[in-house]
Amino acid sequence: MNAFETIIYQKRDGVAYITLNRPQALNAVNIKMRDELYQVLPAIDDDPEVLLA
Repeated sequence: MNAFETIIYQKRDGVAYITLNRPQALNAVNIKMRDELYQVLPAIDDDPEVLLA
């Protein structure tokens, strides 16, 4: 699951990492990023492999 434009989502050793990825805008949150965060956060919550986010 990393079909996002403004965030990078990774899982390693039971930990979920979300990296803001808009360096040209100093990682300022815009509507697209907000929507992507709203999409990924419930998926992390439902993922039994993720122990810590």
